[in-house]
Amino acid sequence: MGFLAGSTTFSRYRISNDQTGEFGDDHLATLAEYVIDSKNADLSESPAIGFVGGSHLFDTQFSSEKNIIGEALHFGIRTDSVAVPGPIKNAWMKIELAGIMADNLGGRPSKAQREEAKDAVDARIAAEGKKGNYLRYSETSVLWDAATETIFLSSNSEKANDACLELITRAFGIEFTRVTSGQLAVEYADEAGRNAELNAIGPTLFLPELETGEIVWWNGMTDNYDYLGNEFLLWLWWQWDTGNDTLKLSDDSEVTGMFARSLSLDCPRAEHGKESISSESPVALPEAGLAIRMGKLPRKAGLMLIRNGEQYDLTLQAETFGVGAGRISNPGGVTSGEPKELIDRIESIRQMTDTLDFLFEAFCAKRIGKAWKSESNQLTAWLQKETNLRIRKAA
Repeated sequence: MGFLAGSTTFSRYRISNDQTGEFGDDHLATLAEYVIDSKNADLSESPAIGFVGGSHLFDTQFSSEKNIIGEALHFGIRTDSVAVPGPIKNAWMKIELAGIMADNLGGRPSKAQREEAKDAVDARIAAEGKKGNYLRYSETSVLWDAATETIFLSSNSEKANDACLELITRAFGIEFTRVTSGQLAVEYADEAGRNAELNAIGPTLFLPELETGEIVWWNGMTDNYDYLGNEFLLWLWWQWDTGNDTLKLSDDSEVTGMFARSLSLDCPRAEHGKESISSESPVALPEAGLAIRMGKLPRKAGLMLIRNGEQYDLTLQAETFGVGAGRISNPGGVTSGEPKELIDRIESIRQMTDTLDFLFEAFCAKRIGKAWKSESNQLTAWLQKETNLRIRKAA
């Protein structure tokens, strides 16, 4: 129920091709056609995956009243698998080897004998799975939002999300593009007519004494701009630290923000390790200043944002723009299932992602083009001045 109540975690995928039309009986029929069914599956060979109704793990019923909420379709994807704990598998392996080696006690099993024991353990796992033992159920909530042409998945696991998207594509024939910081930069450049300027940029060298702008988690492909997410969080840090805690957005609204609760930094050259800080205001701690002075970049940060009278508390992953533990302002509070409250809840999710996207757009307006030289020079001066001040205070 992560999208309809409580805190929410999600990754976003922009729908690039959808021929299914307005949500209705055809969508519900497709969900029912691909409903989870693991009774006849060999879960020891591969997990079973299918749709569920979204109310709970074993809900396999679909209806317009429950699943169609305004301009959104809400449901779940369940994955069933056999997951025997490692210690139990090891015990079974030793039992099988003991039987095979009964005539050669104390000897070392051959490769063939180990293969024989492994096959026996695999057969036992399959048998246990058919009995319903050691089953693992997991569910990913799905919010298909026609208003923004976006699929929200309640997971930031790339492997789990890929399996979910493969099922949705197979069932509905729609195509996706993941919303990452790089994708948002491409969308901004397309709309602003600044593609050539985007193509010309590379990672910023904020501290010249480091001599290189290398980023080990960036694959260096010319069309991958996900590193901009790291620069975006550092830019926000600079903006808010220098007194600009309220920023004007392109829709004429304003957003006020601060870093809160958690901050994860990493060395882009893989030389100085990682830093994880938990605090009411993590960026105010001396170790945070020391980390960025050493050239570390933010990779994940807790943010508190206020826009249009609503407050959003969330954790943002810099490169993927995945949201974790998002607490959203919902006029209906904890929803009781009434349609108006659920519609308001989904609108709050839209507004939270709009706030993030508008903030990133404000960054891109500075980052992509000639304005960045002046902006990055000021940011570098701040890094050298403010972090040195904090380090001296801590000494």
